[in-house]
Amino acid sequence: MNTAISVIVPVKNEEDNIIPVYDAVRQALDPGTPGFELIFIDDGSTDRSLELMKELAARDPRVVWLSFDRNHGQTAAWDAGFKAARGRLIATMDGDLQNDPSDYPRMIATIGDDCDVVCGIRRKRMDSVVRKISSRIGNGFRNWITGDSVTDVGCSLRVFKRECVADIKLFDGLHRFFPSLLKMEGFRIKEIPVKHHPRQRGKTKYGVWNRMWKGLRDCLAVRWMRQRRLDYRVVSRSPGAD
Repeated sequence: MNTAISVIVPVKNEEDNIIPVYDAVRQALDPGTPGFELIFIDDGSTDRSLELMKELAARDPRVVWLSFDRNHGQTAAWDAGFKAARGRLIATMDGDLQNDPSDYPRMIATIGDDCDVVCGIRRKRMDSVVRKISSRIGNGFRNWITGDSVTDVGCSLRVFKRECVADIKLFDGLHRFFPSLLKMEGFRIKEIPVKHHPRQRGKTKYGVWNRMWKGLRDCLAVRWMRQRRLDYRVVSRSPGAD
């Protein structure tokens, strides 16, 4: 299959969202994107999520599933998806369907010679007041610590060229800093507004307190990486040296 784009969706206990995610991605990409694949990463689900993934894959060869031995987290799920992806472009989204894949065609069209990565900015966020406030504070703190300027780090709706992740080395928790890591590698990023929906099915896995201390530690790690990264240019070399 000539794969134009691989959509990667990490999943943990989202049995009520598996079919709706499949339908939404298919409706968004079927009309104008020949050759897409939908890669579900089962991150240690204990419900029927994996069973439903297998059923979809049995009837649609564009659906691919990977299953972990236990819960390893979203960064590991993305990393496994990147390695399995066959598309020239790679897209990511959460499995709760708060992201809207109908934004993908517009994001795909933004990719070009001057843009390697397109990140979504959630407009009219349909989350609780507490979650929106904590997210805004966390986003500002991350940018202050890391010296970056990403508008909405928490938005998982992204599209990028596959070469962006060909050599990337991820560590647990660093999916929240994915745009920063790509910027450090010299890739060009654009941001566009995208839709956001309230969670209709299943239960959220995120809270304020279960992310705060991990987030602080990860911020410091990314700050260290930015400050200590190698940044040199070879301006001349001996004749015949490649």
